Amino acid sequence: MRQLFVTDLDGTLLNSQSRVSDTSARILSHLTDQGALITVATARTPATVVPLLSHTRIKGPAIVMTGAALYDLNEQKFIHRCVIPDNTVTAIIDILHEAHLNAFVYNVDAADPKIINTYYFGTPSAKEQKFIDERSHLSLKRIHINRSDLSITNLPGETSLIFCLGPADAIIPAAQALRESGMCSVSDYPDIFNHTIRYLEIFAPGVSKANAIERLRRHYSADRLIVFGDNLNDLPMMRIADTAVAVANALEAVREAADIVIESNDTDAVARFIAEHFNP
Repeated sequence: MRQLFVTDLDGTLLNSQSRVSDTSARILSHLTDQGALITVATARTPATVVPLLSHTRIKGPAIVMTGAALYDLNEQKFIHRCVIPDNTVTAIIDILHEAHLNAFVYNVDAADPKIINTYYFGTPSAKEQKFIDERSHLSLKRIHINRSDLSITNLPGETSLIFCLGPADAIIPAAQALRESGMCSVSDYPDIFNHTIRYLEIFAPGVSKANAIERLRRHYSADRLIVFGDNLNDLPMMRIADTAVAVANALEAVREAADIVIESNDTDAVARFIAEHFNP
């Protein structure tokens, strides 16, 4: 029986310090060497996924940007991407501006497809500035703030993700308006550290962690799918899993949707569960 193990990162495989512990890394590396099929499905881009997994031997492909792309961790390149058409990007930005939200627009660099260019126009909030500062050093991402030579209508490259963060009373109605428009896929969920802040991710139609996992499941001819999650954007992949596992620190809705609830993300629970249930 071929098992495919897919884990979310933040709040699930990553601990409270937002890293894969050395213990988890050792367990996952050993299991991968034994032939276990282990990968991640995350809202993050390769720019942060690659360094986070650098001390594991997880081979991927990794599901990144909530399923908008598959990324080969060995070759460090995209192997599949879902693109939002330019006219749809403009329409989405108009809806966000009506909700007084500014967006981060993620475009793959046309000259170097390993690089993601992230464009932001406006005055960043304190939370947005923290988001920018934490990513400004990444080798696989370039963040461009208020580029005078560009506007939202003439960005180079192809858009795979539009991202916002802000208060729930702004994010929730914007997400609803975008869903009703029918022109995109939408994921919104609370910050795991501060539930007054909410994230909004916008993709091409049909994008989800679940759809990306189904693609991987067919690729590996996997007989059994085991997934791990903690937040609302993990629910679609939990619904298609043979075994859906939530960590103890997961949101209540995620715990209720799970077949099994394990210990928290600070106890190496995901890695230990895989070790206990992997059949070589």
